[in-house]
Amino acid sequence: MRVATWNVNSIRARLPRVLEFLERKKPDVVCLQETKCLDEQFPREPIEEQGYQIASFGQKTYNGVAILARQRIEDVIRGVGDAEDDREARVLCATVGDLVLVNLYVVNGQEVGAERYHYKLAWLGRLRTFLDHRIDKSEKVIVTGDFNITIDDRDVHDPERWREKILCSSAEREALANVMGWGLKDAFRKFHEEGGHYTWWDFRTLAFKKGWGLRIDHLLMSPAAFEACTNVEIDLDSRTGEKPSDHAPVIAELA
Repeated sequence: MRVATWNVNSIRARLPRVLEFLERKKPDVVCLQETKCLDEQFPREPIEEQGYQIASFGQKTYNGVAILARQRIEDVIRGVGDAEDDREARVLCATVGDLVLVNLYVVNGQEVGAERYHYKLAWLGRLRTFLDHRIDKSEKVIVTGDFNITIDDRDVHDPERWREKILCSSAEREALANVMGWGLKDAFRKFHEEGGHYTWWDFRTLAFKKGWGLRIDHLLMSPAAFEACTNVEIDLDSRTGEKPSDHAPVIAELA
């Protein structure tokens, strides 16, 4: 089973790149973030023609998550359903085969101390509560997506430049550690302990060409999924060429 996560930064703008990725890598499951369209606007037909079923949770212009799968998509949950403000389309859960997928587009937070920053920290607390009450950690669970947080300094091209800045602040990392405390491990680090691997590069500073990246897209796995995971790679080819997303896909293989 090959499972990918990718912030596509608009599924309609990036559709040719997504179709090329599906053909080249042939993933069994793809979790997409920042699809930026309503469900009825999602370009289903060309993706279905490549053999994928689709579950989506969209929002006009902003946010949006989707799951593509070669197998049947079941037990779909949209949002965290905690009676709080859940208008932002950021969480999509589903079962595909023996995998339980929790696909996330975590709040960016704008800047440390901003209102959205505090919202982000509270949102991550809500996510932990959702996992506690709705997901069975004894299953093969993959909590994945664009977390908008680096786990540690190995995920940062210049740790001093980013020290206590948004995406790298201590409070964000602690909030993510609380989520991972549910019983999740970083599958990428099972195979790559060293730093220097990134999944996002800022368009505005031409960061990809300069190597100025952050690793903020993660595949976090329950013990059963982590044990079954045999490889994780970042597909840098998807970040090059014409009209790429600012993120690269991350792909895990499970036995």
